[in-house]
Amino acid sequence: MAGVAKSSHESFGGCGGTLRVLRPLLHLLLPLCVHWVAEEMTVSVLVDVTTKALCPGESTCSEAIYINGLQQTVVGIFKMVVLPLLGQLADECGRKPLLLLTLSTSIFPFALLAMSQSKEIVYAYYVLRTISYILSQGSIFCISVAYAADFIEEGKRAAAFSWITGLFSASHVLGNVLARFLPEQYVFFVSIGLLMFSPLYMHFFLTETVKPVQRQDQQPACLSKILRVLQKRFHGMRDAASVVASSPTLRGISLVSFFYELGMSGITSVLLYYLKAAFGYDKNEFSEILMMVGIGSIVSQIMVLPLINPIIGEKVILCIALLASIAYALLYGFAWASWVPYLSASFGVIYVLVKPATYAIISKAASPTDQGKAQGFIAGVQSIASLLSPLAMSPLTSWFLSDSAPFDCKGFSIVCASICLVIALCYACLLKPEGHSGDKSESAEDIEAPLLSSSN
Repeated sequence: MAGVAKSSHESFGGCGGTLRVLRPLLHLLLPLCVHWVAEEMTVSVLVDVTTKALCPGESTCSEAIYINGLQQTVVGIFKMVVLPLLGQLADECGRKPLLLLTLSTSIFPFALLAMSQSKEIVYAYYVLRTISYILSQGSIFCISVAYAADFIEEGKRAAAFSWITGLFSASHVLGNVLARFLPEQYVFFVSIGLLMFSPLYMHFFLTETVKPVQRQDQQPACLSKILRVLQKRFHGMRDAASVVASSPTLRGISLVSFFYELGMSGITSVLLYYLKAAFGYDKNEFSEILMMVGIGSIVSQIMVLPLINPIIGEKVILCIALLASIAYALLYGFAWASWVPYLSASFGVIYVLVKPATYAIISKAASPTDQGKAQGFIAGVQSIASLLSPLAMSPLTSWFLSDSAPFDCKGFSIVCASICLVIALCYACLLKPEGHSGDKSESAEDIEAPLLSSSN
C-alpha cells in the first residue's frame, strides 16, 4: 500500500513539473490545439451536409457511407508510404516546414464547403479531404512529438507526451462545444479562420530545432529517395516481425490489437450515419455524444490510469476496457430508443484505456533496444485492420439501413463488429505479460519510441 501511495503522490506531484517542461512548447501546442478544435467542430456537421447533398430529402445515405469507407481505405494505403517519408523529410529539412505543410492542407476542403454545399462541391471536398488526410493524418502528431523530443530530456518525455494527448482530447471537447452552440451556417467559416490561424502563428513564432541538411546536389532524385525509404521500411518491418514472433506476449497483443482495431474502426466509420438514419440525430446530438467521450477521455487517461495501474496491472485494465468496448458496440447496435446511444457513449470513458494499456504491455514485453520495432509493427497491424473494416462495414450498414434489409435491426453491422471485440477480449485473457530485467521506469518511458521512430 505504501508503494501505491507513493505512485499516486508522484502522479499528481509531477503535474507542476510536467507543465514547466511543456513551457518551451507553448508555440507548438497553442496552434496545434486550435487546429484540432477547428477540425473537430466540423465532424458533427459533415454528416448533415453530405447527406443533404448526396441524398436530398432522405435520412439514410448509402452513397455517403460508401464514400467514407473508400476514403478510409485509400488514406490507409497511402499513409504507409507517406508517413515515413514525411518523417524523414522532417529530420532533413526541419520540423517547421513540414508542420506548416501538413497543417495547411485542411484549409482547402473546408473552404469549398463554406462556399457551396452542392453535390459537385461535396465530391470535390472528398477528393481534397482524402489528399489532406494522406498528408496530415498521423503525421502532424508524429512530427510534433519529434519537435517536442528536441526540447524535452529523455526521462521526462513519457509524462510530457501524456499531457499532449490530454490536450488533444481537450481540444476535441472544445470543438464539439463550439459545434453544439454555433449555427450550422457559421461552423465552416469559424473553422477556416481557426485553421488559417494555426500555420500563420507557427510561421511567425515557432522556432526551428533542426538545421537543414546542406546538399551538394541541389536537385536530389525524388524517386531514389522514395525507393530508399521503402527499402528501409521493408527491412525494418522484417526485423520487427521477427521480434514480435519470438515473444508469446507480443504475438498475443498483436492479435488483440488487430481484432480491436478491426471492430472499432469499422464502428467509427459508419456510426454517425447510422445514428442519423435510425434516430434522426443532427449536429447537436452528435456534438453532445462526442463531448461525453472526450471529457471522459481526459479524466481517464491523465488521472485514473496512473492511479489504478499500480494496483491491478495493465492486463486487467486491458480486459476491463475491452469489456467496455463490447458493451459500447452492443448498446449502439441494439439501441431501442434515442437515449440509448448516450448510455453507450458513456462506456467510451473506459474503452479509451485500451490503447495506453496496450502500449504498456508491449513496452514491458520488448527489450529496450526493440521498443520502436515492436510498437511500430503492432501499429502496422492496426493499420491493416483499419483498411479491411470499411470493406465489410460500409455495404453491411447500407443494407440494414435500407428497406431491403432481411430483418429489422438497423445496427446489425455494429453488432457484427462487436464479435471482433469479443475475439480481442479472448486473446487478452490468454495473455501472460512478460517483462525484462531492465528498469521499469525506463521501459515506460520508451512508449514514445514508435512515435519518434516514424520521424527518423
